[in-house]
Amino acid sequence: MSSIFFALALAILLVVSNAFFIKAPFSTTMGLSSLSLSYYDEGSPSDYDEEDLVQAKGVEVDMNEEDVAIRDELKRELLLLSSVSNRGEFASLDDQNVITDLVAQLEALNPTQDPATKCEGEWDLAMSSTQFFRSSPFFLTIRAAMGESNKDMAENAFDIHDRATTAGRIGRVRQIITSDSLTSEVDLEVGLLPGLPFRVKGTVITRASLKVKSSETLELQVGATEVKGSNIPILNQYLDNIKLELPVNRIFQQLQGSVPTVELRTYYLDEGLRITRDMDDNFFVFTRV
Repeated sequence: MSSIFFALALAILLVVSNAFFIKAPFSTTMGLSSLSLSYYDEGSPSDYDEEDLVQAKGVEVDMNEEDVAIRDELKRELLLLSSVSNRGEFASLDDQNVITDLVAQLEALNPTQDPATKCEGEWDLAMSSTQFFRSSPFFLTIRAAMGESNKDMAENAFDIHDRATTAGRIGRVRQIITSDSLTSEVDLEVGLLPGLPFRVKGTVITRASLKVKSSETLELQVGATEVKGSNIPILNQYLDNIKLELPVNRIFQQLQGSVPTVELRTYYLDEGLRITRDMDDNFFVFTRV
């Protein structure tokens, strides 16, 4: 049965890849495996012990005023690395270890009580430990549908998607969060054919319902995915008039009997920065717009 779900999830993945031109951001010369960070391993640089990190996973609230300056410095270093590595896309292995270390330290110094209840607003992706597209509820749902026992198969599906789609560039990645919804917007620019100067642009929009499950956990259920803002006049008018959507939730309902729920855990939140992790502990660092 699990292999059937894998085939269905992969089929949906490829449909959206072809229809919406989604492309993973990482350089093919670096490879997916080189950018799959192993968090908190013994080889990672650190000035805290493993027990501190485990406690940070419980969303301890740091009220020590002396730590404000430490947090500011950690954020400054993290955002600097974001700017020079294109949100982590071109980070070297050494820089990846530093980024992982900075994120873990910030999580251990979280200043906000119940961060999951205070995430409302518009957020831009500033750093990611995995492909940018995996911050979208669409891909988060595919991963959740595969379950823990099929993690390797899910990673292979994302790798296939990464390698099979046409070359392109991912621009701004946004999440707009309200009290009951999360909307993901990913700006894309894709070349139609190698050597041609014309590139197709558009924004892939995926909506999901949202509810707070615990002090750090948001629970999502994907809705529909659509494309807006194409730079092809006829296509843009067609998409706007017809409102072409892929009803992802209904597809899962028909194929699997239910829409998978996705959990996102936020372990750091302040007035301008949010660090959220998916079910595989990949982290996404967002800055408030």
